[in-house]
Amino acid sequence: MAEDGTAWLGIDLGTQGVRVLAVTGAGRVLGSGAAPLTGRRAGPRHEQGAGDWWGAVCAASRAALGSLDRVRIGGLAVCATSGTVLLTDDAGRPLTPGLMYDDGRAAAEGRRARAAGLFVQNGWGLPKALWLVRECGGARLAHQADVITARLTGHPTPTDSSHALKTAYDLERDTWPYAALAELGLPEDLLPEVVRPGTRLGEVCAAAAERTGIPAGTPVIAGMTDGCAAQIASGALREGSWNSVLGTTLVLKGAAAQPVRDATGVVYNHLAPDGSWLPGGASSVGAGALAAYFPHASPAAMDKAAPAHEPASVLAYPLTSPGERFPFLAPDATAFVLGEPASDADLWAALLQGVGLAERLCLDYLHHLGAPLDGPLTFTGGAARSPYWNQLRADILGRPARVPEQTEPALGMAVLAAYGTGAARTLADAAEAMVRLRTVLEPRPARTALFADPYARFVDELERRGWLPASVAAHARARLDLDTAGS
Repeated sequence: MAEDGTAWLGIDLGTQGVRVLAVTGAGRVLGSGAAPLTGRRAGPRHEQGAGDWWGAVCAASRAALGSLDRVRIGGLAVCATSGTVLLTDDAGRPLTPGLMYDDGRAAAEGRRARAAGLFVQNGWGLPKALWLVRECGGARLAHQADVITARLTGHPTPTDSSHALKTAYDLERDTWPYAALAELGLPEDLLPEVVRPGTRLGEVCAAAAERTGIPAGTPVIAGMTDGCAAQIASGALREGSWNSVLGTTLVLKGAAAQPVRDATGVVYNHLAPDGSWLPGGASSVGAGALAAYFPHASPAAMDKAAPAHEPASVLAYPLTSPGERFPFLAPDATAFVLGEPASDADLWAALLQGVGLAERLCLDYLHHLGAPLDGPLTFTGGAARSPYWNQLRADILGRPARVPEQTEPALGMAVLAAYGTGAARTLADAAEAMVRLRTVLEPRPARTALFADPYARFVDELERRGWLPASVAAHARARLDLDTAGS
């Protein structure tokens, strides 16, 4: 898309804060703004106030737009944390705090939902919605992004199918499972209307324009979850493309013409605006393990020492918290380090390598399910700022990887806003125009060979502990001498 004086606004409601970007059709960031968020944590409780979300959006939007001159805002879209829900009144005014994606108080409701035939994990939106209805009552169920789109437009808005997925919306049938939800205590009149991402929800009203600085009349486009937004920002939207998001934990999201079927439910599918599918899964391994083991270390300094330990003398499974969700479901899984590391640098290297080994197993599991994997792989997330770790992961996976210049979910929402306002024929076209690559990494075959034995031992240990199914372990072993791009 050409530079024509128009920019699109992406708004990202993250756990720690709100980020807003104003981006041209050629991917140039004209303005950015951020505002912090804090929550209330106590044991399994994790809540945030909906008023705090709106205040942060107003501050971040004003910061992003404050220095722009003679720029037209063509539209905006909002992403938010997946599985964060609350209850509102009929006018869309919040009646409860937002129960965040990792609030853990609804385990009993999760078991009830599964008994009713709905596959949900305990941390998903549906169990938390059931908990809220039981504890608080309300007139309308809402997701985090819905609160902001309602404030922007001045009226309640439909929710998007991406945020509704973890509240049990049936994407393939395009409907709520009304009978099952009513049996659980969620009547039909509590459930919001659902539209596909990219749908126009309304326009920024005068009151919101005054608070945010976003021009009145700006189109408001239905967004997606933050994970999908990050995938859009990676450009991984053509069939067979995958985005590996490595932050505190590891998330893989790809593109496919059909849903990727998984009887265990660890891989689930979002629906893209064009009707294609975005399969993916979220692991509990990730960079959070580094902070747990080395809270005061300099990552750059540790990375410099790590190449001397390829492979490390110990084998690590770096879970950031108990329980695993992908590539297998094991609520009792725990982190481990096998052996005694020779030094801090050896342990640091083992943790980096352990994430890479888990990432490889995720891709092997996707291959086991028949997912298309022959497209490009993109690395995003906070850990993608480490050149050493990026190259190490490419070596362990045995395949090239791309690293974009800008990887924020807010960019993905700017891309979706451009598509939703008709500036591009397809979402993939919009992304290819607006996403800029920083580098492409090539795997080093000799390094890939070094990690074949650690990977085999990693798979063996997970199977021995009863977490990894034997059929998945056998499939991974059969692919030891192959890259992860396909058969």
